[in-house]
Amino acid sequence: MKIVFMGTMNFAVPILEGLIQTEEVLMVVTQPDRPFGRKKVLKPSSVKLKALEHGITVFQPERIKIEYEPILRLNPDVIIVAAYGQMIPQIILDTPLYKCINVHASLLPKYRGGAPMHKAIQNGETTTGVTIMQMAMKMDSGPIYAQREISILDKDDVGTLEEKLSIVGRDLLLDTLPNITDGSLLPKPQDEAKITYAYNIKREEEHLDFNLSAKSVENHVRGYHPSPLTYAMLDGDIIKIYEVKVVDETKVLSNQFGEILEVTKNSCFVQANPGIISLEKIQLAGKNPMSIQAFLAGNNKSILSKGKILK
Repeated sequence: MKIVFMGTMNFAVPILEGLIQTEEVLMVVTQPDRPFGRKKVLKPSSVKLKALEHGITVFQPERIKIEYEPILRLNPDVIIVAAYGQMIPQIILDTPLYKCINVHASLLPKYRGGAPMHKAIQNGETTTGVTIMQMAMKMDSGPIYAQREISILDKDDVGTLEEKLSIVGRDLLLDTLPNITDGSLLPKPQDEAKITYAYNIKREEEHLDFNLSAKSVENHVRGYHPSPLTYAMLDGDIIKIYEVKVVDETKVLSNQFGEILEVTKNSCFVQANPGIISLEKIQLAGKNPMSIQAFLAGNNKSILSKGKILK
């Protein structure tokens, strides 16, 4: 079967690898190389690197809505999409014999959009999964072929969850694809009454709000790690927060939520609403991320001191 694969994020890599081993992948479509780091060096997507590793043609349109002719010329049997990052025009959706099939990292209709894993963890979900669906013009609205559920563990962040769901997505797609193409599996419409959304994360959503409960603060940090990360303001400066831990879920020792309650040799405790969290790994602007132990062992003790407020 002739396939065009469209994907960009790390989630898509195992899915592409699975297809390369079982099908004929004619082309990989991925986002253009983007500036990365302080020096703004152009960085290719992990999907592009995997395609080049296998000698597959790579197409990187800036706007897929107007740059799609190379895809149509291949006349693929099916187009597989996983975490691509652009809305795909109707002409592409209609071209393949078996249409466009999307591998989405949620149990649709829950968490339609570009950040389903982030929002599932942030919202304290205990389960999530992968959906194989036929694509439609409206975002993540197409009928569903198959789903597979997994648990979200307390230690999971979006990085570990992405790794697990990418494998689940690969296996479910490879299990499902033969039944889609032979006509034995037909898609079923989504339940419109159960729709929720997980839109791409905005900068203001990265701000960590200590007016929330300790568990909600921890979930927010886990849901945004390793990217885009959360942050708080301290004395007018940004502190990126990589990891926190819930120490207590009910105590309120200060009505100033975000107040640093105590700093020891190895710990920094902060008031949430309610509950207490400890900062575990942080980063100052222009510095490398550090464990709280390493941070406090250096010349940073005056930065995190009792009575200061993380806002």
